[in-house]
Amino acid sequence: ILDGEEELKAAERELNAAERELAEAKKELDEAKEELEAAILATEFKTPCCPVYQNVDGKPHSNPEEIKNNLIAQLTSPVRWTASVQQMIADGATSFTECGPGAVLQGMIKKIAPSAGAENIELCHA
Repeated sequence: ILDGEEELKAAERELNAAERELAEAKKELDEAKEELEAAILATEFKTPCCPVYQNVDGKPHSNPEEIKNNLIAQLTSPVRWTASVQQMIADGATSFTECGPGAVLQGMIKKIAPSAGAENIELCHA
């Protein structure tokens, strides 16, 4: 019984430490969100020439104010990558181009939509 009590106390200490770390991380994210929000709101956004699919909700947006609000919300919201790709496919997308080093997104697209084409363009060379 004593071993079990010691294990329980150790687990409680770990949980308390994790809760403190989580609270600190949330505080830092909230501060970052405030700074990001100020920067985004101070930036002029024009109406895009094509819809912008945003990972905060997986939907296309053309209204600059909606795009701004979604960018702010994205910092502390789950990434809805699968929903975004599925919506693009539903809206008629048949191929995707990943710009930048690596091919992580390309691989994810092939898993989400195996029939879609996916390629990579490396823009920077180290």
